[in-house]
Amino acid sequence: MVVLLAALVLGGLAWLAWRKAGHNTSALAADVPLRPLGRPSGGRSIPAGQLPGGRIVASGLTKRYRDVKAVDSLSFVVEPGRVTGFLGPNGAGKTTTLRMLLGLAEPTAGTATVGGVRYADLDEPVRRVGAVLESGAAHKGRSGRDHLRVLCLEAGLPLARADEVLRLTGLTAAGDRAFGGYSLGMRQRLAVAAALLGDPQVLILDEPGNGLDPEGIRWMRDLLRTLAARGRTILVSSHQLAEMELLADDLIIIADGRLAAMGPLASVVDSMARGGRTLVRTPEPEKLTAALGRDAVVTPGEAGELYVTGVDAAAIGDAAQQAGLAIHQLTTERPDLEAAFLELTTGKAAIR
Repeated sequence: MVVLLAALVLGGLAWLAWRKAGHNTSALAADVPLRPLGRPSGGRSIPAGQLPGGRIVASGLTKRYRDVKAVDSLSFVVEPGRVTGFLGPNGAGKTTTLRMLLGLAEPTAGTATVGGVRYADLDEPVRRVGAVLESGAAHKGRSGRDHLRVLCLEAGLPLARADEVLRLTGLTAAGDRAFGGYSLGMRQRLAVAAALLGDPQVLILDEPGNGLDPEGIRWMRDLLRTLAARGRTILVSSHQLAEMELLADDLIIIADGRLAAMGPLASVVDSMARGGRTLVRTPEPEKLTAALGRDAVVTPGEAGELYVTGVDAAAIGDAAQQAGLAIHQLTTERPDLEAAFLELTTGKAAIR
């Protein structure tokens, strides 16, 4: 505690000295726009021998608050070099799980490790793990640049790293603006910038897309995929299922504190009980239904279309041809992440 207070005092003194030197947060007009976003890059590639050091493992992770079991015997693995989406309805236990991974909450039972080590036991954790659990943790009167410089002083990082992560997150032009004037999206970018200060191998992000406009969401997606391609471990909690379908390689879905599904995105989606179906439009739906035989399950749609499961599109086309029936539309529909998520979690949500 004494060391932390000393670091904060030194950081504050450094910030005051920086302001007295002429770097006032009011020097930048309040309406200065962000610089155009290029395709992001940044960060080192992780050597193959160091990749296991970025593996996140939860084993029997449990957290109880009095009579509420927020997380119940949860086990999963997050691999380096991949983006893993962490999904669940409100109250499923996602944030509690992330807090246990980061040593902010003590598990009632089970373990959570990064590279085989608890977060609390990591050497130089800022260089191993970067995290975003909220976007509003900064002094309102301090500029974004000064906020990052104070964090650099506390972590023993060079002050120049603040400017590097401002560029990486598209905030260079707004770096001297007071944090109190930042939009929600800008605060989210600054939180990501702070997480990247130590150039960590592991990133743990809770709803990083909140407040971002479509361009910002695309920027975030490109950044995280770029970092994963360089060997980083990316664990992202989100409710934006359509975006997660574009971003994630792997999924962990929890409901009511328990694991509901885990694995590559395509495998999780394809494991749905309903599976795929084929939409068919024909002027003679009754005759086609009879021609398909017992293996096909045919469900009429509201606009006269048919939804067929049990046989694939080729078999439907062959049956229609043999029966001399016209087919106006034949479309195979695959299940999507939203449908899989709802099937896995409906009735298991608990708002806590």
